[in-house]
Amino acid sequence: MSGKKSAERSPESIARSERQRLAAEEGARAIADVERHAVDIRKNMARLRELREAKEAAKQAAEQAADGGLRASSPSTAAKKRRRKLPR
Repeated sequence: MSGKKSAERSPESIARSERQRLAAEEGARAIADVERHAVDIRKNMARLRELREAKEAAKQAAEQAADGGLRASSPSTAAKKRRRKLPR
């Protein structure tokens, strides 16, 4: 066997490079789809957060109106979020 490579590419190497090119294109499309989906999720989360905060503000205003202002406005005891412990 000689150590020189022929100038022509074998059909296997052509097929392999074509598969790699297609895989790279599909990967780029998949990453773009995931990023678009993540943006949509963040927009929806922001919209829902605004709705929740508006609802809580309306509820607090209604409670203060019902009390007639007798009670001092103390911060509500909101439940703290639990944090998962990460394995070390």
